[in-house]
Amino acid sequence: MKNNRKNLTASHNKYSSVLMYMLLFAWSAIQIFPIYWLVTFSLKSNSEIFGGNALGLPKEWLWTNYAKALINGKVSLYFMNSVIVTGATIIITVIVSLMATYALTRMIFKFKKSMSLFYMIGLTVPIHSALLPVFIMLRTFKLVNSYAALVLPYVAFAIPMAVMIFTGFMAGIPRELEESACLDGCSVYGIFFRIMVPLMKPAVATVAIFTFLQAWNELMFAVVFISDTKYKTLTVGIQSLAGQYTIDWGAIGAGLVVATIPTLIVYIFMSKKVQDSLVVGAIKG
Repeated sequence: MKNNRKNLTASHNKYSSVLMYMLLFAWSAIQIFPIYWLVTFSLKSNSEIFGGNALGLPKEWLWTNYAKALINGKVSLYFMNSVIVTGATIIITVIVSLMATYALTRMIFKFKKSMSLFYMIGLTVPIHSALLPVFIMLRTFKLVNSYAALVLPYVAFAIPMAVMIFTGFMAGIPRELEESACLDGCSVYGIFFRIMVPLMKPAVATVAIFTFLQAWNELMFAVVFISDTKYKTLTVGIQSLAGQYTIDWGAIGAGLVVATIPTLIVYIFMSKKVQDSLVVGAIKG
């Protein structure tokens, strides 16, 4: 009797495992399919895309679509602009947010609660609701059609989320570390740069990734604030690949693949760090 129960349990566990793996395989296929479709789409001609072979492998692999996008379509220039804007946004956001969080969590000063509330209110403001006032402000200071026209708004809207993440993580760092450093003669700046910043690396990775995704994929501000080809980012530049009368869809697909690669790289190599830092920050907070 016991052997029959063990056999039934083992059989049930086996079928459960098979079913689970089948579901995971199906879910993985659903997630990977858009990437497969985009890559194959970028290697086809217009006639093949609209001729009944939209989902299959290309009959003729048109690698020239990437040359058209990178050289003729100036995707390489747009890519570098996106790297500059996104990189500057991440660096400024991390530095400013770390300093603000340290002051809010470790220092005592007047209007401290008001400042904390000010940052939290920033989380409730949709980024595109400020489109018109930000544009007027940038035009007044003659910053339209420049890297600053994108970096400054991106940083402003990324800081509240960064402060919230850093606050939850920094609140769990023991104050005894700072007290010991003070007794050893370390200044406030020394404590911040030598003790707090190294301990905040997991949270910094999280903020950097969230800021990267926001800045890299943003379109509305980039369309309104940038009209000069010299400063266009990928999201805007790829739109310009569409002609007035004809559209080379293969070249557009190639541009989209180029724009997607950095996001995939960040996800593959950094997703585990984000999960770990969020869990640690939640436990410490």
